[in-house]
Amino acid sequence: MRKLLNTLYITLPDSYLACDGENVLVKINGEIKFRVPIHNLEGIVCFGYAGASPGLMELCCERGVSISFLTHFGKFIGRVSGRISGNVLLRRTQYRWSDDFESSLRLSKRFLLAKVINSRSVLHRAIRDHSQIVDTLALSKSMDDLSAYSNKLITSNDMDSLRGIEGLSAASYFSVFNHLILNQKDDFCFTGRNRRPPTDRVNSLLSFLYTLLSHETAAALESVGLDPQVGFLHKDRPGRLSLSLDLMEELRPHFADRLALTLINRNQIDGGGFTIKENGTVIMDDKTRKEVLLAWQKRKQEEIVHPFIEEKIQFGLVPYVQAMLLSRHLRGDLEDYPPFFWK
Repeated sequence: MRKLLNTLYITLPDSYLACDGENVLVKINGEIKFRVPIHNLEGIVCFGYAGASPGLMELCCERGVSISFLTHFGKFIGRVSGRISGNVLLRRTQYRWSDDFESSLRLSKRFLLAKVINSRSVLHRAIRDHSQIVDTLALSKSMDDLSAYSNKLITSNDMDSLRGIEGLSAASYFSVFNHLILNQKDDFCFTGRNRRPPTDRVNSLLSFLYTLLSHETAAALESVGLDPQVGFLHKDRPGRLSLSLDLMEELRPHFADRLALTLINRNQIDGGGFTIKENGTVIMDDKTRKEVLLAWQKRKQEEIVHPFIEEKIQFGLVPYVQAMLLSRHLRGDLEDYPPFFWK
């Protein structure tokens, strides 16, 4: 089983990344502020416009440590990684299946069915744990809707209807998401999903967490030799990590949505940690971003029993296990792809 290593998050825009032998250095105004051995890292994520020396990028590529560059607001800019490892026959199979309608439809159903069922479990948990506080009637209605949509996904026979059902299920789920916010409701009022740019604090938080999850799934897919840009559900687009987005679908509810609710409901973040720009864009400040990153790393260290392999693993390894299972299915070692269903 793969060992869960650390991800180094660079949040100060005046940081500069360099290397000294097998160590990654974080410098500010020429002064070394942080040093970490390269073998302790699985990825580096830079927010803002942190620079990186050619020597550091070469070291990371050689050691399989990816460097992702994001804007100060969390929008993905680009990624530096080494050569894709793995069997070239695996990637050729991936490309053939991506072009094959039946294969793409079947795998897309797996991704979306898990997303809908996992979204339903988030609502079910809220009723179970907070029945005296939440609107159980509204949540139960949405749960019934999601059950009906999951059945429609199973019988759907074309990609357009599949995407339409997914859109309806997401609308139902997010229509009651505000009921799951138990504290700080004035500052964290959620009226619906919006992005590019997010125009409220909850959407800003969700978009940031989805960006982190995208980094995790892309790294996981590359680690097993798959091409994160060639997907089955999401169409090919230059620079788009389509397969990473596919794999994200089943992981969003428990990796991102539940963490966002925890941060708000436990008062780990507050409304003052966000700034509203003149154009309506809402962004989080550096302190809040660091708090979210700390919670993200802590959540990854939690242990669960994976529902398919039935082994105790750290939560942060779930994307790698799912990527491994997908690669095994493409190789023919597994009859079907088992998506991640969280109980």
